[in-house]
Amino acid sequence: MGERLQKIIAHAGIASRRQAERLIEQGRVTVNGKVVRRLGSQADPDSDHIKVNGKLIQAEPHEYWAVHKPTGMLSAVKDDQKRPVVRRLVPTSRRVYPAGRLDFNSEGLMILTNDGALAKHIMQAGSYEKVYRVKIQGHPDRDKLDLLRKGLRAGRVTYAPCKIKFLKKTDSNIWFEVKLRQGRNRQIRRMFEAINHHVLRLKRIAIGPVRLGSMRPGEARKLLPSELKKLKSA
Repeated sequence: MGERLQKIIAHAGIASRRQAERLIEQGRVTVNGKVVRRLGSQADPDSDHIKVNGKLIQAEPHEYWAVHKPTGMLSAVKDDQKRPVVRRLVPTSRRVYPAGRLDFNSEGLMILTNDGALAKHIMQAGSYEKVYRVKIQGHPDRDKLDLLRKGLRAGRVTYAPCKIKFLKKTDSNIWFEVKLRQGRNRQIRRMFEAINHHVLRLKRIAIGPVRLGSMRPGEARKLLPSELKKLKSA
């Protein structure tokens, strides 16, 4: 599957993304023997012959990691404000990056990889069911929950139907398991805000066949071959 040429060059460790763009504009990059000068051009690192300054670049071996992102950490590779980022949890020198996000105050499972095709598929809405444990302030009644289960519109945003299952409750809050395929920014928090209930805690425990399991906050592990096979066959 095609990826942006500057991204492929950067992932090969030859240059930064911006430096790669300059190399392309200067006519120093070829794909299958043809000079490419247009930014945004795509190539397949696994099947195309890509050269920089006449030297063939080798596709970087793919790595696939599951990470338990703690609260108070950005779903990013780096941050100009020097805040902690999830990339630091992965013990590899290769340029892996998050396939999707969790907001700063949420925790749970994330997948990091340098396989652009799979990352794009994971982030595509509807590709995989994602499972969350959510602590809600107050006790929403069945009618409110049914609004979320059926899908609702809040402002200009339409939220797709989701699955909600009761887990446990106290006098002041309640825990649910929420399953959804749509992946809008801060979606679960905004869905519950739309029915006037604030999310106190949010933890993602599964992305398709990959589960958080007993991983502790800050831990990282390589995906199992069985998990990777199921992700790629979905």
